[in-house]
Amino acid sequence: MAKLPFSLVTPEREYASGEADSVLVPGTEGLFEVQANHAPLMSTLSPGILVIRNAGTERRLFVRGGFADVNPEGLTVLAEVAIPEDELKGDVLGRQKQAAQKALSEGGTPEQVLEQQRAVDVLAGY
Repeated sequence: MAKLPFSLVTPEREYASGEADSVLVPGTEGLFEVQANHAPLMSTLSPGILVIRNAGTERRLFVRGGFADVNPEGLTVLAEVAIPEDELKGDVLGRQKQAAQKALSEGGTPEQVLEQQRAVDVLAGY
């Protein structure tokens, strides 16, 4: 099976770089899976869990805000926030929930409200 060159970057750091069998991306139009030789695509991210699959293992990260770019060179995800799923607890989880609830209560465009509600819904599962 061909490998997908992949990179996940936030303003703070690079979270993942290398190759994967596939990556499940929470796009604003829904989840989509990218494998090697995928057609070019650009999507904004929806708050959700990004899943990196490689050699029978999965690495799961909560992402919010940003873009996913699929091109002939692979997949690049530029996220405002990326938190490994196993770190979504305690103060980290509390801060993310509080930020999402605050943004939701402030309203905004219908798209912004929908995005914040998605973040609240995803984080409620932790």
